[in-house]
Amino acid sequence: MDPDAMTADGHVHPGRAQRAAAGKAVRAEVPLDAHAATGVDGGRDPIGLLMGQAESRVPELVPVRHARMAVSPFTYFRGAALPMAADLARAPRSGLTVQLCGDAHLSNFGAFASPERRLVFDCNDFDETLPGPFEWDVKRLAASLVVAARDNGFKRKQRKDIVRAGVEAYRNNIRVFADQGRLAVWYAHLDVEATIPRFRDQVRPKAYSEATTLLAKARGKDSMQALSKLTTVVDGRRRIISEPPTIVPIEEVFSGLEAQVIYDLLGTVVESYQRSLPADRRHLLGEFEVVQVARKVVGVGSVGTRAWIILLETGDGEPLFLQAKEAQKSVLAPYAGASRYRNQGERVVAGQHLMQALSDIFLGWTRVRAPDGATRDFYVRQLRDWKFSAPIERMRPEGLSLYARMCGWTLARAHARSGDPVAIGAYLGGSDRFDRAILTYAEDYADQNERDYAAFRDHVKDQLVGVSP
Repeated sequence: MDPDAMTADGHVHPGRAQRAAAGKAVRAEVPLDAHAATGVDGGRDPIGLLMGQAESRVPELVPVRHARMAVSPFTYFRGAALPMAADLARAPRSGLTVQLCGDAHLSNFGAFASPERRLVFDCNDFDETLPGPFEWDVKRLAASLVVAARDNGFKRKQRKDIVRAGVEAYRNNIRVFADQGRLAVWYAHLDVEATIPRFRDQVRPKAYSEATTLLAKARGKDSMQALSKLTTVVDGRRRIISEPPTIVPIEEVFSGLEAQVIYDLLGTVVESYQRSLPADRRHLLGEFEVVQVARKVVGVGSVGTRAWIILLETGDGEPLFLQAKEAQKSVLAPYAGASRYRNQGERVVAGQHLMQALSDIFLGWTRVRAPDGATRDFYVRQLRDWKFSAPIERMRPEGLSLYARMCGWTLARAHARSGDPVAIGAYLGGSDRFDRAILTYAEDYADQNERDYAAFRDHVKDQLVGVSP
């Protein structure tokens, strides 16, 4: 029998046996088979929820967001985190709480540089992060795998194998992490260069070669690559290249005094956010000065939130690109409860540190008063540091299955860091009942997503005339 542990302040931590028993007991209230239910009912209004999000966004960018969502069922799914959150809230929930990514579709995983300059694979988007039931992330990942596989023309059996690969990886690895110590879980990370060779015998030689080529390209996506791609030299000065509507220098968005107000605002963002950094990072960032700022349209669901890229340089001309992105309330908040953090930027950063094994050294947060008088929260990070997202649309079934396994492992590790892997592992058990329920859920929700996509396109068709995604 493993006794409960008591801390110095008198708090009792349940032992492993008690936690496992608690996890198994949840099955009586929420059977594993119950997770096949989508939560979709006749009272839902996904279009109304999406249109409501436009109220807090930059008005001229809302049509761009809708145009990007209208490209395919998968791009719609990427932007429709809020309607899915509402659906998840109506489905049975386990009550086994973790720090959720909140938008764990497969394109929100990718590779980037660790502080030790190793290429690691992890979740890379935490705009919606919030505590909630673990299965919400698993369901969004599984549904995204089906939606993407359908977009790629994969057959039902191929989709089944892909989803099973991802969910099985999650279930098996949450149980593996349950048997490890807390420190071992905390230090665990997926080193891409060490992991990819393990799959060499499981894929065709061409697919393996493509993977290694893509990883080599990821190594070039640092500040120097961003400098050559995003800037040019004009009259001896480094300037950001204008590529409307994706990247537009402030001087082209605003004129005269308005542009100076934005520069002052972003200068305040950079200065104030440094207080959220450790002392050594503040010292390092203090060697750089702001050179130019541009507005940047990012992602699909995030389009319309205020996002800026900031070019900084040292006195010797060494560049650094930061991205300051507005943080609004999580789409999960109406259904999982408000964040404990009053600052939404701090919510994003705290969630990222909790879920992600190795985070950007310049990741921080702040709050500023905008020129329109509104108070807005931001988080700040490097624009690029070997960042790499897999080309999902070019993947074959075997490649997407491997990618699904990597996502499943990563999500299990993130949940094991923030939740109780012993209870979750005991709840899921060693059989594939949960896997089969999620497979049913994912196919059914993909069907619903296609219906929602069609309704969305019909709703915004007049707005999209002449708008480029």
